[in-house]
Amino acid sequence: MGLFMSRGFDNVTVAEVARAADVSVNTVFNYFPAKEDLFLDRQDQVEGMPVEVARGRAPGESVVRAFRRDFLDALETRDWRYGLNEGSDVFARMVADSPALRARTRELHLRRETLLAAALAEEAGADDDDLAPLLMAAHLLNTTRLLSEHAVRGMLAGEAWETIRPRLRVQADKAFDLLESGIGE
Repeated sequence: MGLFMSRGFDNVTVAEVARAADVSVNTVFNYFPAKEDLFLDRQDQVEGMPVEVARGRAPGESVVRAFRRDFLDALETRDWRYGLNEGSDVFARMVADSPALRARTRELHLRRETLLAAALAEEAGADDDDLAPLLMAAHLLNTTRLLSEHAVRGMLAGEAWETIRPRLRVQADKAFDLLESGIGE
């Protein structure tokens, strides 16, 4: 990650990463199928997290309330799972500067959406042609993504977390209220 941070993701080769780690290029590829996987080393966790939130909700808790609770917990603890941790602005800048990473993160977001939609469909016993689970997954994940991007924009602008956090809390409450009550307006 240090190499990527100092020179930019696209300017670092796998051979250079292997040299820095004192391993062979083949060893790197044994653990990481592509260079992007080195950078996105938590992608398996990131892909499965929305399904965990949906399946881990309390009895009677809606999926929207579960995502609200989880996002607000991450906001208060600055947990990495929604990109609210210290350094997420650096991560976001590196992704923005790399076409390969932008493409891979788009794939990651789509995979998360597909997995969450499948879990919601299974839970609801939805038919294959029922769009409701996919719509729910898309709205939930786009909401959390947009909220995270809002926070990162503040970080990139040099704002202190103490300024970002309360503003983000207000935006999160509005966003989840819209999801819970329906957009309607």
